[in-house]
Amino acid sequence: MYQDEIESLMKYALLDGDLSKKERDILIKKATKSGIDQDEFEMVLDARLYELNLDTKEKLKREKSSNYSENKKAIKCPNCQASIDSFSTSCEYCSYNVVSRQSSGSIQRLFILLTEAEQQRKKDPNGMFSAIGKVFSASFSQIIGPNKVDRKKMEIISSFPVSTTKEDILEFLSLAFPKAKLVGNFFTRNSDKNRLHNQYALVWKNKCEQIIMKAKFSMQDDQETLKQVLHYAKELDL
Repeated sequence: MYQDEIESLMKYALLDGDLSKKERDILIKKATKSGIDQDEFEMVLDARLYELNLDTKEKLKREKSSNYSENKKAIKCPNCQASIDSFSTSCEYCSYNVVSRQSSGSIQRLFILLTEAEQQRKKDPNGMFSAIGKVFSASFSQIIGPNKVDRKKMEIISSFPVSTTKEDILEFLSLAFPKAKLVGNFFTRNSDKNRLHNQYALVWKNKCEQIIMKAKFSMQDDQETLKQVLHYAKELDL
């Protein structure tokens, strides 16, 4: 609808489903400088923000209604991603101190959604990769890609809106960074051991790129935080 530069700025500004005054002012300044009528642009901007929030609310509502009540006591350890009780003070698998670093509401919600999606793998006893089929799951995964549960989890990661607060951005990047790194070399990255991790890594890396672009756009006045964000960008070759 608008020039590519304007559309890209709008996309990154609206990634988290929110629009700060500073972001709005920058967009309006860019738009008017390009000859776009300000009233028209603000109307389009508000409409896109409304549609984005509506889609996000509907998606979260569907995910929550599926089986959240059944699994509400299960959360993921922020360090090793093992399923642990929500009241635990430390992870029984890796001894990570959960209390000393509680995930924000936004990040915790993401891990709850991923936990709920993972539970579907156990609830499908007749699934393609259950019982004897598990023996052939790696071969099928190599041929047709991730299975239904993994595709759902990848969609949750790619579409999940992350808050633009400094704490949320830095926490998400710190948790996502090891997941976004490819493992193995040219000969081993597609091995049975590494293939699925690397399929997820591409999704996590794309999400990190979105958040880093958002941070570059909105944190120009917070150079200390921006420096940390750029460090992650450099490590991920973004």
